Amino acid sequence: MSGIVQQIPITHPVGLHARPAVRFTKLAKSFATVEIRVRSGVDGVWVDAKSIVKVIALKARSGTVLELMAEGDGAEAAVAALADLIARDFDEHG
Repeated sequence: MSGIVQQIPITHPVGLHARPAVRFTKLAKSFATVEIRVRSGVDGVWVDAKSIVKVIALKARSGTVLELMAEGDGAEAAVAALADLIARDFDEHG
């Protein structure tokens, strides 16, 4: 798969746990025409960013660099929106 790729560190204190993963996958699913993959670290296994089970299974902790990849109509917007959500600590404070 090739397309838009971006790396972004997780700064949320607990990492990509249940609530942030729900927000992440819900946002990913809102881009219906885009295939979105995510992996933990540059050598991790790519998983479907729209699958809550697969995203939680990454066990991505604070400080981990997530790599996002999207392909399809709206790929650039999808990656930008997901990266922004991660940068905002998944809109969780505390």
